[in-house]
Amino acid sequence: MFIIRVAIDVPVDTLFDYLVPEIGLQDIGVRVRVPFGKKAVTGVVMEIIPYSSGSRIPSIKLKPAIELFRDIAPLPEPLLNLFRFCNTYYHHPIGQVVMNGLPGRLREGKPFVKNSPAGLQYRLTDAGRKADVSSIPVRRIVKRRLLARLGEGAPLCREEIKQSSVRALPALNEFLALGWVEEEIISPPILPIYPTNDLHGPNGAKRTAAVADAAIPALTGEQQCAFDAIAAQTDRFKPWLLHGITGSGKTEVYLRLISLLLRQGRQTLVLVPEINLTPQLEAIFRSRFPAARLISLHSGLNASARAAGWVQAQQGNAEIVLGTRLAVFTPMPGLGMVIVDEEQDTSFKQQEGLRYSARDVAIFRAKQAGIPIILGSATPSLESYYNSLTGRYSRLRLTSRAVSNAVPPVVRCIDARTVKIVEGLSEPLIAALEKRLAVGEQSLVFLNRRGYAPVLWCGACGWIAPCHRCSSRLVVHLREGKLCCHHCGHEERFPNACPECGNQDLAPYGHGTQRIETALERRLPNARIMRIDRDSIRRKNAWQHMLKDIQEQRIDILVGTQILAKGHDFPNLSLVAILNSDASLFSTDFRASERAFAQLMQVGGRAGRANIPGEVLVQTEFPAHPLYEALKKQDYDSLAQVLLAERKNAGFPPFVHQALLRAEAQRIDIALDYLARAAAILNPSRQVNVFDPVPAQMTRLRGMERAYLLIQSSSRGKLQEFLAAWRVKLAELPGRKVRWSLDVDPVEF
Repeated sequence: MFIIRVAIDVPVDTLFDYLVPEIGLQDIGVRVRVPFGKKAVTGVVMEIIPYSSGSRIPSIKLKPAIELFRDIAPLPEPLLNLFRFCNTYYHHPIGQVVMNGLPGRLREGKPFVKNSPAGLQYRLTDAGRKADVSSIPVRRIVKRRLLARLGEGAPLCREEIKQSSVRALPALNEFLALGWVEEEIISPPILPIYPTNDLHGPNGAKRTAAVADAAIPALTGEQQCAFDAIAAQTDRFKPWLLHGITGSGKTEVYLRLISLLLRQGRQTLVLVPEINLTPQLEAIFRSRFPAARLISLHSGLNASARAAGWVQAQQGNAEIVLGTRLAVFTPMPGLGMVIVDEEQDTSFKQQEGLRYSARDVAIFRAKQAGIPIILGSATPSLESYYNSLTGRYSRLRLTSRAVSNAVPPVVRCIDARTVKIVEGLSEPLIAALEKRLAVGEQSLVFLNRRGYAPVLWCGACGWIAPCHRCSSRLVVHLREGKLCCHHCGHEERFPNACPECGNQDLAPYGHGTQRIETALERRLPNARIMRIDRDSIRRKNAWQHMLKDIQEQRIDILVGTQILAKGHDFPNLSLVAILNSDASLFSTDFRASERAFAQLMQVGGRAGRANIPGEVLVQTEFPAHPLYEALKKQDYDSLAQVLLAERKNAGFPPFVHQALLRAEAQRIDIALDYLARAAAILNPSRQVNVFDPVPAQMTRLRGMERAYLLIQSSSRGKLQEFLAAWRVKLAELPGRKVRWSLDVDPVEF
């Protein structure tokens, strides 16, 4: 007998012990079904120890495992080590870390490969071939027949054996126990995600390279330098910060490096922040590498397709994996490089459950594998920029656009204090849109606020429609005739009158994308206008159809949110108009300026990417603000230096390291009391500061009151030491009415 230690998806940071009769070290990483309480659950075998070594619990209480799933290969040791790193660094229960990293289909309590000739098959061992048939009693006809069939040489799958007799499977189990039969895993059937060609023939790598090279454009001098620097060091861990302005051709550098890895027979993992960027990048990759096996992993796939792609990558049959945040946990035995595009994007940070940063986990994974990682951005996060200044990352600059004669757009500010604004649009902005319409060029009106208006307002008493579940206002969606909360999803109909004073003259206040779209339709009736936000792309394949209409120039004016801000290449788009960007200038979030500048740079970079000169108009009441001055000069470095100096003086990241203890309860006083008790259970060292608990900026969310406690240190190691000891104490702290979680390296407060 052996004891297996299993990771189970429960909020307890421990492995659970179970008994199995026969198992080998090669089974570490297999999925297993085990009894847990009154139900059976799926977990992953993390350790195997002899029964004689003893368990942490009395042997009489040890339960046997129900079933081991050997339909796919076990999780590889590097992936298990990655899970262990997340467990210790983010202080999240090991079982929840492991199961979070698996596709949903593989968390189910059944084999992924079911009733299929593929999966497990059985053949005789040397001992089985030498076995004396006469040792089997004559009356055991099923055993004799099964041994004879296996002796014919061809392996048999479980379904074939089962069909031969109802007593065949027990006979098979006896042969397995005697060592006469061995089971082996064959590849499960992979869903046809895309057509592929065989690349594993003798000339496979050369054929891939020939197809890829045929479409490669000439590199600029800066692109060539960046490629040469990285290509010379693909055999070691090295983090590269590829800092290139929008349109400078960072993607082309990625493609060149992927082509190099394909020649070497190695895999590449490419991470993007949002699902909306995946289709365009996927199309580019497939066009460049039509013979390469590429899979996409993101939330838009159904459960079976995602699991099939994951298994394909695990088998080494996917040469390029393109995915969003969770794809960082995809097993890839031949991984040769990791690319994180738009590395500054906060979408890489998980905000629920295991609050990991996919960018940071990718860096650890690259270090673990001894391979390079590329962090690409036009506006790097200040943490990555600071790491490049201190020498931890090597920075490569792309300062000019890749398309010949293409230059960065001219940025101008429209002073909203001195011009007339009607329905959110100024006359200079309308004139600029009319000018582009006249010459057949496309324009983008950017407003990062969907819906018709942000609030419904009573002019008589000042009442504003609130969300009763959140500390926020309900957003007016006029076309749908409803009020919606963009935080919790609550919806309700328009009230007939103000609930405070009875006034029936309620009005939408402020502007959203729907309202701007309506205003443009009135002002420019001949323009073909398309609104792109989360509401308009909900229908299946809607986003793909919209992109096609834009590329084929059936649209004149785009009205959109941050969905359009990055990663898209619209050659005929020459004007970007930015509305309501002032809202982030005076935020209480210390990262607000960094995020605002990154967003404005990204959305402005959509203009003038080909041979058409680009222009960016920013409608603002603060045209002299330093952020807009830096935007006009396209000068990220000067603004970054100013922000870093402010962060250093204030004691903010990257000069310190932070963690948040988040708590939520039905009442705010319960959450604050819990955090106060948590702060008192362990005395921090002099290098660790524990601040007083405070309500969250959005105190009420989805019906729960929220508060947090900030822990901060200039030493990452000292902070981790404190958190490790504190996490144990927190698990013992009474607080049944409170839900709490630790957030290491938080990005949202």
